[in-house]
Amino acid sequence: MDSDTEVESILRQENEEEDEEEEEEEKMKWKRPSSSYGSMKSDVMEEEEEEGNEEEDANAFPPPFPVVLREPTTHDGTGLQMIRSDSPETLYTMTTQQTRQPGALVIDTRSSNLGDFSEHAEEDADELLVADSPEPPEPVEPDDDGQSDEYSQPGRLHPEQDLPHIFKSIQSAVTGLTKEELLKFKMWYYQWEPAITLQQVMEGDLLDFVDRTLEILGPDRSLMHTISTLENVNKKPEADQLGNQCKRALTRFHLKQYLIRQHQIIREGVVRAGKQNLLDNVYVEPQISTCGYGGVDPSHEFRLHPPSPLRVPSADTFVGVNNLFRRSKDDGKPVRTVVTTGLPGIGMSVSVGKFSLDWAELRANKDLQFVIKLSFRTFWLLRHKELPFSEKMSIMQVIEYYHPECKGMKYLEEEDCKFLIIMDSFDCYQASLDWKNAPVINDNYTKAHPDVLIVNIIRGTVLRGARVWILGRRAAVSQIPSHFIDVVTEIQGFSDEMKDQYLTMRFCDAELATNIVTQFKRLPSLVRLARQPFICWMVATVFERCYRYLGYGVHPPRLTPFYINIMVVQTNRRLQFYDGKSENELKWSNDDKHLLTKMGKMAFKMLERNTSVFFEEDVKENSLKVTEVTVWSGLCTELPTAASDGRRTFCFIHFSFQEFMAALYVFTVFRTESKNVLDSALLHKPKLFASKDHTKSAAGLVQCAVTKTLGSPLGHYDMFLRFLCGMLSPDCHNTLLGGCLYRHNAPKVGGLEEVQRLLEHTIQTAQENNRDRVENLKECLREMIQEDE
Repeated sequence: MDSDTEVESILRQENEEEDEEEEEEEKMKWKRPSSSYGSMKSDVMEEEEEEGNEEEDANAFPPPFPVVLREPTTHDGTGLQMIRSDSPETLYTMTTQQTRQPGALVIDTRSSNLGDFSEHAEEDADELLVADSPEPPEPVEPDDDGQSDEYSQPGRLHPEQDLPHIFKSIQSAVTGLTKEELLKFKMWYYQWEPAITLQQVMEGDLLDFVDRTLEILGPDRSLMHTISTLENVNKKPEADQLGNQCKRALTRFHLKQYLIRQHQIIREGVVRAGKQNLLDNVYVEPQISTCGYGGVDPSHEFRLHPPSPLRVPSADTFVGVNNLFRRSKDDGKPVRTVVTTGLPGIGMSVSVGKFSLDWAELRANKDLQFVIKLSFRTFWLLRHKELPFSEKMSIMQVIEYYHPECKGMKYLEEEDCKFLIIMDSFDCYQASLDWKNAPVINDNYTKAHPDVLIVNIIRGTVLRGARVWILGRRAAVSQIPSHFIDVVTEIQGFSDEMKDQYLTMRFCDAELATNIVTQFKRLPSLVRLARQPFICWMVATVFERCYRYLGYGVHPPRLTPFYINIMVVQTNRRLQFYDGKSENELKWSNDDKHLLTKMGKMAFKMLERNTSVFFEEDVKENSLKVTEVTVWSGLCTELPTAASDGRRTFCFIHFSFQEFMAALYVFTVFRTESKNVLDSALLHKPKLFASKDHTKSAAGLVQCAVTKTLGSPLGHYDMFLRFLCGMLSPDCHNTLLGGCLYRHNAPKVGGLEEVQRLLEHTIQTAQENNRDRVENLKECLREMIQEDE
């Protein structure tokens, strides 16, 4: 039976029973408990009734009169505690007498079978209900005082996005329906909303119905469903009116749904079916500092201090990701433009996801009416797409292009409209911006080139009322003039406790999580590097796979494979994000291989000079481009402290990674060109290497590295030697780098038995009083000969 037939059947039944019930209903309606907005008696009627029945009530209910209420229940829809009596009452219905307008004529609309209307009442019902409908009460919300912190989180919704406004608007839209239209509306609502039962739809009066749908479905879903149902019952004017009254709430709802779709599931590495994780289940908030020094960890396995001084911020500068825009400037004005930067893989994109998800699910920053994401990647794609309007667009056209639900939205120009524009991935916008000479735009509807729009958004002349959050790698965002920025923040990554928490919460198997944390901590250099959440994810992924094999975990893991994986993943990300290649097009070109080899050569020169920083001239000296090395490679970063002569200063993401890249260069030249760049280190060659040709063997290469290491202070070449020996392992140079840096059919490096004998002999003859050096030589041997599953 369709909805129209069902409505006719119900109405026939009502007409047959109407005469029988009329007399009884007349007697019972005055005994009914006071209803929602609904028993709506005027003030005069109430006063007369109270005076006439005062004595009767006193006899009927002698004091003290015990009142027993049902246990309140909390529902998922609104999170409000509703107290319903048998009639059924709600927290809204109990306050009708206090909220209706004085002198308003109130009509009782409550009925269990919708058969209460007389013909006269039907004729005037629309007019009376619309004219005298009482004002809805303020919502009964949980007390926010206990939830607020020093930043006044989570904030309060705008009145037009809050529950009372939505309640009043839905009430106003459906109050004008006749009895037949209301019944048809309810039946459509029931058929298309599985979360509500037929009894819940038909029980109580109109306002109970609105109240109940809000309680069960929540404001957003109730509003959307009411609009669609009104359209289905041919009440489009009412649906349009409701949509216009709640336009601000509807826009917020659509933006929330977009952000939830984008960020609810975290996409890590290659997405595998059935292996997706919810962001909330694996998220650990990294440390974010308002005092950035570059974000590079200065600690090292051997060196007390890096070759070039690096600083770290103190704990009192840390701020939560949700509080970035709840701070004030020195003059007391709210922060408008916040720039967040950090090392590659430090968690900028995930922090954006967490901020967006918390806003969408009303956990934080509720007072931000809208959060609109306009990444620099979308601007870049727009700039290069062959669209008829790609050359010039207004900022509102750009917003409407990517967020059609924002079409015709005038709120962004209002002074009281508090909203946020998230502009992440600044490094993806590969064009230079003219900060001085770009034309000034003073409104949101002037068309301009994307370059000009970006400059004016950051200037604050376009989208004047917006808070703007810019994220990108430091070498990219450093081009923004400082006077356009209110606060610069830097993501510092995980503390040691956060690393353990992250690795533990990812796995349901507690024993597996414990084993992974324990195994991971056997590599001090990896523990230091794992302050980057990206490295922590890699540790979790690799060890989860390794523990599937029997016997894994007896020996410590090897370090070299992790560093190779980091380089490979970051290079593949560069091909995807900056070159626009898909996952099945990630074959490295000769230019990609040469880039890594040249970066390794620069790292080796830095190692020989005993420095951990480089400058633009160092990049150009090795025939490299500054942007592709310092931004796109994902292996380097810019330090905020410039050199004394004003030059920009750069470094690798960690000093140990510089040592790895130096070893990669030496090994690559040895394998592909049969050259030993360490040959000059052979100052005291043993008889085994008297011939010059022996220096071109693997044993000759390692002998040169050992000589350089033992002849230098502790820590200068020790990690370099460990990585070089690790790359001699077929698992590293043939399996992990095969098809990437070297071709698949390249021959394996031979003579490893000779290298093993050399390392064992060196360990035996090394000075016993230098324990650190001996232990490192043992690690070098293990990196080369250990076979991990």
